[in-house]
Amino acid sequence: MPKMRYYIWTIGCQMNIADSRRLASALERLGHAPAPRAEDADIVVLNTCVVRQQAEDKVYGRLSSLKPLKSRRPEPVVALMGCLVGNRDPAPLQKRFPWVDLFMPPSDPAPLLDYLAERGLVDEDRALAAREDGRRYGIQDGFLLPRAERGRLVSAYIPILLGCSHACTYCVIPYRRGPERSRPAAEIVAEARALAAQGVREITLLGQIVDRYGEDRVAGSGLRLVGLLEQLHEIEGLVRIRFLTSHPNWMNDDLLRAVARLDKVCEHIEVPVQAGDDEVLARMRRGYTADDYRRLVARIREIVPSVSIATDIIVGFPGESEEQFQHTYDLLAELRLDKAHIARYSPRPQTVAARHYPDDVPAEEKERRRKLLDDLQAGIVAAINSRLLGQRVEVLVEGKRKGRWWGRTRTDRLVFFTAAQDLTGQLVPVRVTWSGPWSLVGEVE
Repeated sequence: MPKMRYYIWTIGCQMNIADSRRLASALERLGHAPAPRAEDADIVVLNTCVVRQQAEDKVYGRLSSLKPLKSRRPEPVVALMGCLVGNRDPAPLQKRFPWVDLFMPPSDPAPLLDYLAERGLVDEDRALAAREDGRRYGIQDGFLLPRAERGRLVSAYIPILLGCSHACTYCVIPYRRGPERSRPAAEIVAEARALAAQGVREITLLGQIVDRYGEDRVAGSGLRLVGLLEQLHEIEGLVRIRFLTSHPNWMNDDLLRAVARLDKVCEHIEVPVQAGDDEVLARMRRGYTADDYRRLVARIREIVPSVSIATDIIVGFPGESEEQFQHTYDLLAELRLDKAHIARYSPRPQTVAARHYPDDVPAEEKERRRKLLDDLQAGIVAAINSRLLGQRVEVLVEGKRKGRWWGRTRTDRLVFFTAAQDLTGQLVPVRVTWSGPWSLVGEVE
C-alpha cells in the first residue's frame, strides 16, 4: 500500500475539531502521515462550517484556492467534509466544485477511507467492516491520537451527542447534522480512557444540547449525562471534565448537583440565552423567557457557588427593535456573566427564520449592537477578573505561547506565567499579578 501525506483544514466549532482529529487518527492508522500544507499533500480535506455566513464564505475561499492546485496536480484526493455537505444530496456541490473528488457528511470519516480503499490506497486487511454503531475501521476502539499530539495534547474534545432535534428557527445544525443521536456510554468511556493513557488530562464532552445526552434512547436503556459524568470521573489520569453546550430547558438540578459534588467536573457552565426579549425568544423558538433564564442563573449560582457562566447572544435577529435589543443589553448588564459570545444574525438556508422572517436589521446596526454588547461584557469581565488580583488559582498547563506558559483555571479563565521547567499537563498554583478582561498573568507559587 502506498504511503500518502494528508492535510486537514478545519473551521468552526469544537465538534469539527474532534471530527478532524478522528479522521487524522484513522488516516495514520492506515500508514499515512501529515503534511504541513495542502500543496504538499496527497489527501486534502476541508472540514467545513456554515453556522454563519462569514464561516461559509471562508470555506468557499479555501475551496477556490484548491482549484489551481488540482489543475496543476490532478492526483491528490480533495475531499469536502462537515456541515457544508451535511446529510443531503451532494450533487449541487459537485456541480459547483467539480475539482472536489469526494463529499463527506459530518462526523463520518468512512466515505474517504472507502474511497481510498476502492483505489488501492488502503490495505484491505486493515479496512475493517462496519461496526454495530455505524463507525468504521476500528476508530472508536482504543482511540489513538495523531502522532503529533500523543503525549502533548492536554485537553481533548469527545463528542457524546451528535446532531440536534430542537430546531431553533435560526439554526442550520439539525438540517446539516441530522437528529440527535447519543453515542453509547461504553464507547465514550473507552475513548476517554484511551485519551488519558496518551497524556490527555482534561476532556470536554460535546453536544449541541449536551444535557439531552441519552434522552433519545428508550427510557431506562442507557445512561443520562449525570451517570456518564460519574463513570468518567473514575478514570485514572483525568483531572478535569467539562461539558458543553447546555440549554436552559434541560439544565436541571441533578446535573448541577453533580457539578458541585464531582471533584473533576469543572465549575463552568455554558448555557446560551441568545436574546433578552421574550418576543424575540419566541420567534427564535427557544422555549423559555428572559425571566426563566434569570431564575436559572440564580439556581446555578445557588447550587454551585464558585461557578462561572458563559452565554451566547445573537443580535439583529429579524424584527428585533431597538427596545428589544435594549432588553438584551439590560439582561447582560444585570446578570454579569463570566463570558459572552456575541454574534450578528445571518440567515441560514432551510431554517424557519430564513424562510419566513425578512432579514430586516441593517448590517451596520447589527455591528453597532454587537459592539455595544462586546464593550459591556469587556467591562463586566474586567471587573470580575480584577477580584482575582493577589489570589491563587489552579492552572492546568496546556502549552507555551510567545515564551510564556499558558493554561486555564477550572472556571475557564486563561492564565499566562513564566517558568523555567516544562509544566505541560501539570496542575500549577499561580498567584495572579495582573488581570484584564480576556486573560490573567501570574507567578508560580
